[in-house]
Amino acid sequence: MKRFRGEVPQVSHDLLVLREGDDVAVATRDLSPGDQLVAPGAGPLAVGQPVPRGHKIALRSVPVGGPVHKYGQVIGVATVPVAPGDHVHSHNLGFEDGSREAPLGGTHHELSVPDDEARPTFRGFRRADGRVGTRNFVAILTSVNCSASTAKMIADQFRGAALDEFENVDGVIALTHTSGCGLVPDSEGGQILLRTLRGYAAHPNVAGLLVLGLGCEMVPGAALSARSGQVADLGMPGIGAPDDTRSGLLAAIADDTVVRSLTIQEAGGVRASVRAGVAAVREMLPLVNQRERVECDVSELVLALNCGGSDGYSGITANPALGWASDRLVAYGATSVLAETPEVYGAEHLLTARATEPAVAKKLLDRIDWWRGYVAAGGGTLDNNPSPGNKAGGLTTILEKSLGAVAKGGQADLAAVYEYAEPITERGFGFMDTPGYDPVSVTGLVAGGANVVVFTTGRGSVFGCRPTPSIKVATNTPMYSVMSEDMDVNAGVIVDGTATVAEVGRQIFDRILAVASGEQTVSEELEIGAEEFIPWHMGAVT
Repeated sequence: MKRFRGEVPQVSHDLLVLREGDDVAVATRDLSPGDQLVAPGAGPLAVGQPVPRGHKIALRSVPVGGPVHKYGQVIGVATVPVAPGDHVHSHNLGFEDGSREAPLGGTHHELSVPDDEARPTFRGFRRADGRVGTRNFVAILTSVNCSASTAKMIADQFRGAALDEFENVDGVIALTHTSGCGLVPDSEGGQILLRTLRGYAAHPNVAGLLVLGLGCEMVPGAALSARSGQVADLGMPGIGAPDDTRSGLLAAIADDTVVRSLTIQEAGGVRASVRAGVAAVREMLPLVNQRERVECDVSELVLALNCGGSDGYSGITANPALGWASDRLVAYGATSVLAETPEVYGAEHLLTARATEPAVAKKLLDRIDWWRGYVAAGGGTLDNNPSPGNKAGGLTTILEKSLGAVAKGGQADLAAVYEYAEPITERGFGFMDTPGYDPVSVTGLVAGGANVVVFTTGRGSVFGCRPTPSIKVATNTPMYSVMSEDMDVNAGVIVDGTATVAEVGRQIFDRILAVASGEQTVSEELEIGAEEFIPWHMGAVT
């Protein structure tokens, strides 16, 4: 079985041929009919139709129904005869699921670290439970949408100069959502929401927590803020200690996290709750400010891998470079987690082959099967992806998109597969079952414990994430040039020919360490990220 390793072995000024035997190449510039090119490994080529940069051009003839290969893998079948020089896209390339052997492990890639370099470290916030935070936030976590506006009113009182005297506090954020009532708590959707909220409550980047509820919701605040059987308060009206058997204790909150709680109905309404909430946060700030960064080993990092607004360069530049950085982290004993199950569909066999044991591979295949049924129940299929923006950027089928997306995971063994928002417990490379919708996907990863996010984009996503910093990597230089104020790293230099995948991977790796130590990302400078907290909403709402 050919494996996709993310290299770009054959490059000309105009075309990228990704694997020997591929039926298509990728254009590095806009091509016009009549252009005479030389395709690496394929000889002279006359352009038949306009081919935008990042899109595919045929290297050889393909009959109707014939498979089309890119990355050494099938990305679809020809729906009309394809001639050399043709633009290959939605008008002549269609999805066909076909059959793929999905090995249950057996492929191992030995990772190594440089012998001549000192072991990397970063400066993080070590919590009482041993985990390490990369930020030091006070979070206002809502148990229900009914308390969302009140939470934002409280957080708004701590913008600007309000935190100047608390140099170790990264901010006060309102984490609001659209659910919390009208659903069955024991249902799959109810459990996902509860798991997500608990994950944020216990996150190592949160040192102060105010749980804010309305008072009559189906997911009570008591189910979120319990610690060692107690819920701290300020003597104000609020929630009491939860019933262990009814709501389930959240013992995962570290003993040094300052926890407060408040319910709007008992506090006397919105205005009274804002006053009480502001007082609670002000009382927490000096305690949270006592936390200081200390030297921490690189193995304490938990990296979330995500992408959005992908294009034809994603699987060639940014994703393989991020895969290089992910492998280097895993080699040092850190943790890296890929996600977006609908966007590994068609490339799952490349992941299952790397599973450390058959049970891990089977769990991923089970999630793929679950998604087939889930999407079918909604009247769709998994090949409804890519999005219109993805297609404009040169991606045609979900098979092609997925083959590029899995490159973010490098070559490390697949050590674990997690349910959405499930705590990330295994060191090494893992996978979390999430939707492909970026904010929902990253929310699940952060709930699992990710303390750094790297997010690749080809079309120009402005995604941010709080309380976990998100490093955005551009796949191409033209987009980076237009949106440089929203990007942290330009991986387009790989196609430009001025840097290699490994060199950009090293740049991403170094940026991860710097950001983990407190260097702000561009999205943090704009305070983007609280609105992107979106738990996966699933199931009936009554």
